[in-house]
Amino acid sequence: MHVRLDDPVDLDAFRRHARQLLAAGVPPAQAAWNGARDEDLFGETGQGGETGDAAPPATPTSGERHAVPAAFVALCGDVILHRDPQRFALMYRLLWRLAHEPSLRHDPLDADMLQAQQMAKAVHRDIHKMRAFVRFTRVMGEDGLERHVAWFEPDHHIVEANAPFFARRFAQMRWAILTPERCVEWDGETLAFGEGADRREKPPPDAGEQLWLTYYEHIFNPARLKVAMMRREMPRRYWHNLPEAALIQPLTDAAEARSQSMIDAPPTAARRIRAPIALHVRPADGVAPANLGELRAAAHACRECPIGALATQAVCGEGPLAPQHMLVGEQPGDQEDLMGRPFVGPAGQLLDRAMAQLGWARDSVYLANAVKHFKYELRGKRRIHKTAAQREADACTHWLDSEISLVRPQGLVALGTTAARALLGRPVAVQAERGAWLHERRDGRPVFVTLHPSALLRLADGERAEAYARWLDDLERARGTVSAAIAA
Repeated sequence: MHVRLDDPVDLDAFRRHARQLLAAGVPPAQAAWNGARDEDLFGETGQGGETGDAAPPATPTSGERHAVPAAFVALCGDVILHRDPQRFALMYRLLWRLAHEPSLRHDPLDADMLQAQQMAKAVHRDIHKMRAFVRFTRVMGEDGLERHVAWFEPDHHIVEANAPFFARRFAQMRWAILTPERCVEWDGETLAFGEGADRREKPPPDAGEQLWLTYYEHIFNPARLKVAMMRREMPRRYWHNLPEAALIQPLTDAAEARSQSMIDAPPTAARRIRAPIALHVRPADGVAPANLGELRAAAHACRECPIGALATQAVCGEGPLAPQHMLVGEQPGDQEDLMGRPFVGPAGQLLDRAMAQLGWARDSVYLANAVKHFKYELRGKRRIHKTAAQREADACTHWLDSEISLVRPQGLVALGTTAARALLGRPVAVQAERGAWLHERRDGRPVFVTLHPSALLRLADGERAEAYARWLDDLERARGTVSAAIAA
């Protein structure tokens, strides 16, 4: 029985014919398969029948239905994409054996099954390489619309299987991928398949190719070059269609010299925006800082908790002496740690915006934090803010008290829970106690409690506007009632 498939990657057609042959009791040795796009290994068939989409001219021997594992159906979906013309015979042979040899499904070393699995792996590799090595070139169509065209030479029949990936990946642009046997085009809505193309139809380089080559040359890291691994991941047979392939050999040849130049280069300067504070200017132990300079030096050298050893520098406050208001936040963030200034990150920018809306000059208030060092955890190269533990916040309390004594503000505004607890010496429920002056400090300075601006940044978009308006009211109340609060 000679079976010819009009579409060599039509799994449904193969399954239909295979079921008919199996029901008719046709053994694998008596079934010859080939596809329209595959080389005809069987030549002219002088005996037996030939069938296309019609059922084989054979009479079923029984009405028995044969069940096969779902994994075998998925395996056939991969194997049918392989270029080997014998793949149909292999799949039918496995189907026959699964129907007549139930133990086959439990044999991991069966030669036929291993061959099918190797073919499936080859197909998956080819699909991956197509996704990695397709390079689009921008062209203008006769209709005046922009289109992106690529040329690729797959090893197997993977164009139809891979096309939906490119449609999802490049859904917003019109593109076409040309291959020797099959072409696919996407117009922004539907995929259209056609016959193969000639390599001479590949469009010439565009301006984007030179930009890509410049980028590729600059990201090439000679210190990480492993030639054997690179050629395993990017086999040479793909190079003639990759524009960056022309750079690989020169960059590889120069890799050793470039690596040595990296070794010989002087070390990169430390990432600091202000010079480190010398530790020898710190006051003696047990002696209160006489001025803000001594306070900054002493806080920088502080190791009463682990935070100080990991931060870039201590971040003390800034602003005028003897102001009406001293605004106290919780702790510095990443940008504050690098710059050595309070409230310069996203939360500080939100505070600046609010003060500008109120007509409240930033340089008229003293800005500080309850904790003087940045606590964080590393995620890759990023330093993610981490809330200071209560013991760490308590270790900084005397630095904040010294700062208040040196600055001499009339009123204190606590931004957030950590600041409120440091200023009042007790746990504070910010939402319940916000918006009013509290008279609990021994030095007589009133404390106004409200939210920290970072709390607003963490809110959902739908909640942020209302919360911001209420926070703005808090700041307006704090600004306008400090004299009355002091008098009270």
